[in-house]
Order: sequence, then structure tokens, then C-alpha cells
Amino acid sequence: MATQVTNAVNASGVKEFILIGLSERQGVQGLYFVMFLCFYTINVVGNLLIIVTVISSQHLNSPMYFFLCYLSFVDICYSSVTAPKLIADFLVKNKTISFVGCIAQLFGVHFFGCTEIFILTVMAYDRYTAICRPLHYTTLMTRRTCSRMVVGSWLGGCAHSIVQALLTARLPFCGPNKVDHYFCDVHPLLRLACADTYAVSIIVIANSGMIPLSSFFILVVSYVVILVSLRSHTSEGRRKALSTCGSHITVVVLFFGPCTFTYIRPSSDLSEDKIMALFYTLIAPMLNPLIYTLRNKEVKNAMRKLWSRRVESEKAKV
Repeated sequence: MATQVTNAVNASGVKEFILIGLSERQGVQGLYFVMFLCFYTINVVGNLLIIVTVISSQHLNSPMYFFLCYLSFVDICYSSVTAPKLIADFLVKNKTISFVGCIAQLFGVHFFGCTEIFILTVMAYDRYTAICRPLHYTTLMTRRTCSRMVVGSWLGGCAHSIVQALLTARLPFCGPNKVDHYFCDVHPLLRLACADTYAVSIIVIANSGMIPLSSFFILVVSYVVILVSLRSHTSEGRRKALSTCGSHITVVVLFFGPCTFTYIRPSSDLSEDKIMALFYTLIAPMLNPLIYTLRNKEVKNAMRKLWSRRVESEKAKV
């Protein structure tokens, strides 16, 4: 893929792109810098805390927390593809990015974004199995099966992003080179190509749009089945199941809604796309740790124990 991108650079007249960013108003750049730096810091710290808590706690060894750990890792990677560049660009006047860097950013956004979609879908299957088939849960959701699901999510995300990156990199770019976005994505780059991009646009919509849409449909069906099956559970069982499912449903809506809106249709208003992109690249990954910890007693208890052990170890050193 690297060779094909290099060949595309040689064939293209554009060697770098200029990112317009969220706003061209100079008066708000400093405010945006502080705000999004805080968002990104909360994102990284919160997701790292989830990862450390799950890895260090012996009680959080179920498949649900296994997937949650990987979801937090993907969230950190996903937001790190765009957020550092976005934050740094608030401090400079010329927001440039090389052609290769642009295609690499596009690849990263679609790779981690698609991987997150598949992991969220796998997490829904885990909840379905735990609630609707509890007697077969331990045999169906073994650690080996869970590992294969995670690997499959990574491979699926990689295959999707390779298609997106290669389709875009092979287009001729001869100017202008101003990207009406805060990161390199397919829709704004298609507008800059010096060729008819109708066929590529259809492929992009089919590839990028149908993945979140079909996954969201699977998620809806699975949770309808779960809600129907909960009628036969006890009130305590329903409460616990709805608590874990509620967190997942909230995360799914925050991520899938803006993502589907952006990629399921031909892009007509890039300003809307930028606002939607903030939700699925930064806001949703930042909120995920809060959603899963605030509604989950097991995670909160594990965090308290982890903090207590740390305090006790610090006292012992003194």
C-alpha cells in the first residue's frame, strides 16, 4: 500500500493539503485549543484508567470487560489520529499536511473507526448470549472465541480502510488543495480531485455507509430480542441486564448516529460533516469511560480497590 501511495504522490500535482479546520476565525482559536486539549486529555486518561482497571482486577475477567478493554484502547487510537493535529493547528496559521500524511490520516480514521464498529457489534452479541442463552454462555464465549472476534474486528477494519485509502490516493489532485475539514476524509478530498468522482462516491457510500448502517441494524435486532427475553427474568435480573445494556446502547447511539449520518449520504454540507465528525472521533470516545463507569458498580469497585492499593503502597514507601 505504501508503494501505491508513493506512486499516487508522484502522479499528483498536489504535494500537500491545507486544512481549513473547524473555524477560520482567529479570535476563537485559543479557546478551541484549551477546550479540545481538555477533551483529548480526559479521553486518554479515562480510557487508560479503564484499561489499567480491567487488566489489574481479578474480578473483571468476563468477556464483557475483555471487549471493554479493547474498546478503550481503540478509542485512544481513534481520537489520537485526528485530535493532536487538530489541537496543534489552533496554534498555527498555516494548517498544512503532506499528501502521504493526509492519506495516512484517512487510513487511520477508517481503520480505528471501523474496528470500533465491529467491537461494539461483538459486545452486543456478548450481551445477547449472556441474557438469552445463559446456560451456554461459558461454552460459547470462551477466551479463544473472544480473541478471534477481536482479531476479526481488527482485520475487518483494516480491509475497509485499505479500500478507502487506495481509492482516494489513486485520484488525481492538481489543485486547489484546501480541505474543508479538520482532518483528511474521503468526502472533502473527493471535491478536490481533478476527475469525475461519481463512481468513487458510490463505492465510498456503499463501503463506509453500509458498514455502520448494517451493524446498527444488527444491534437494534439483538437488543429487541434481549428486551423481549427479559420479560421472563426476575426484577433483579432485569435491572442488572438493563444497566449493562443501557450503557452499551448509549455508546452505540452516540457513535453510530453521527457516523451513519456522515457516510450514508453524498456529502452536501461539509460544515455539518465537521460537527458530526467531532462526535464520533472525539466526544464519543471521551464519554465512553464515563458511561461505562458511572453505570457499572463492578468497575467502580475495582477502581476504588486499585486506588486503595496505590495509596497503601505510597504510604509503605514513606
